[in-house]
Amino acid sequence: MELDKGFADSKDGTHIAYTRYGSGPVVVLVDGGLAAQDFGPNKALAEALSSRYTVYTYDRRGRGGSGENLPLDVEREFEDLDAIVDLAGAPVMLYGISSGGGLILDYLRSGRSVRKVALYEVPFVVDDTRPPLPDDYIEQLHSMLSQGMNGEAVKYFMRQGARLPALLVAAFPLFPGWSHLKTVAPTMAYDIQYVAEFQRGRTLPADRWADFGIPSRSSRAARARSGCAMPMPHWPR
Repeated sequence: MELDKGFADSKDGTHIAYTRYGSGPVVVLVDGGLAAQDFGPNKALAEALSSRYTVYTYDRRGRGGSGENLPLDVEREFEDLDAIVDLAGAPVMLYGISSGGGLILDYLRSGRSVRKVALYEVPFVVDDTRPPLPDDYIEQLHSMLSQGMNGEAVKYFMRQGARLPALLVAAFPLFPGWSHLKTVAPTMAYDIQYVAEFQRGRTLPADRWADFGIPSRSSRAARARSGCAMPMPHWPR
């Protein structure tokens, strides 16, 4: 059950839209690439958890009801999450899906601390079970976004990053959520900073996240498939 909606002010003054559900121990849900409160899986999860937890969802900056102040800097996203954590006013648990999990890992690496962490389908590619990202993936994505080619950038991400079938990606402009994807496409510049380095088919560095001292759990879908944590254009209702 939704209890209230509002805005938390990030350190740089950006308004971050949030929704609070339920009551109990506090959980903050962090969306993955291109997703927002009303476009992706976390709204349904928040509703399911609300009978036992106080759950916060929020629009990451540049998405949904949240603002954006340039230039892009991942520290601003950490400060946005700080604003939601401070608003909750209690020790919080964090849940991150897809690249939202990568955001949480770097948030903690920056020195922040929370009660517990759960990560789902963080899209690291650490072996040969799927092709790694192209060597020029980051450069190609930045080039498209800098030229205002938002639709092409989304398609490139879905094909090369999420590995969705070419025919499905070609049909994306026909789906109702296509305008949302194009609008929030520039925010992919954040997400690639959290995960692209670790999508090269190499083992994760053993010491990168070794010193958190925070209870954590990482999981994937029982029948994992390429792109399963990505927002699909027909999701918004």
